[in-house]
Amino acid sequence: MSVHATARIVATRDGLPVLESDGPLALRRTRATGPYIRVTIVGAMSAPLGGDRLAIEAEVRERARLTVDSAAATIALPGTTGERAHYDVRLTVGDHAELRWLPEQLISAYGSELRMRTRVELAATARLVLREEQVLGRYGEQPGTLATRLTVHRAGRPLLDQELGYGPNAPGGWDGGAVLGGHRAVGQLLVVDPAFEDFGEKPAESRLLGDTAVLMPLAGPAVLVTAVAPDARGLRRTLDDVLHEVLEPQPPN
Repeated sequence: MSVHATARIVATRDGLPVLESDGPLALRRTRATGPYIRVTIVGAMSAPLGGDRLAIEAEVRERARLTVDSAAATIALPGTTGERAHYDVRLTVGDHAELRWLPEQLISAYGSELRMRTRVELAATARLVLREEQVLGRYGEQPGTLATRLTVHRAGRPLLDQELGYGPNAPGGWDGGAVLGGHRAVGQLLVVDPAFEDFGEKPAESRLLGDTAVLMPLAGPAVLVTAVAPDARGLRRTLDDVLHEVLEPQPPN
């Protein structure tokens, strides 16, 4: 039997007036350092399975600072229905607020089919650090079918709209030299910071980061790092190096 569940987070400067777990999505307030409130997503059961419809909604209100991470990787599994699973993430960040969305990897297990959609709405003065990582198959297995879409609006205007697809039911060429080149881990790091506007139209220059990652400025106060790697460990190392040494934003005033 498929599961339909929506977990909700609302963060304010004073705390977490809303922290609602649902189904396999268990939310826990955990210890944080500095000015941030921290919430950890804990998987209460195996999910998403085929046919599941899961969602997480997070709202960070004016001048609040929230970090969301997860206790373990999420594994997309085939289930018994043969249906596609859906996982929606909806994030809203208010004026002078900051969200750090840093979950563990999503693993696309053999035979699974998952459609994941992340939608972000940012106020003009909001800050965002968002990391997405996908691992195509567990050790020694082929991946399932995974389709992801990341849409970000800032002050009501589009900032990023990116769609990716991998696996046996995805369009051909996804594993070729122009896309993954045989790698099995892929991820991106998006940093949106109004302070980048001090640099003019480009917050950073486009450049390669090693052999399999690239940093690109967006048409707004934001930069996007896209990387591929042979495994999850190599991917995380690349994205963490950028986050901690190059792009770490300062706390809002």
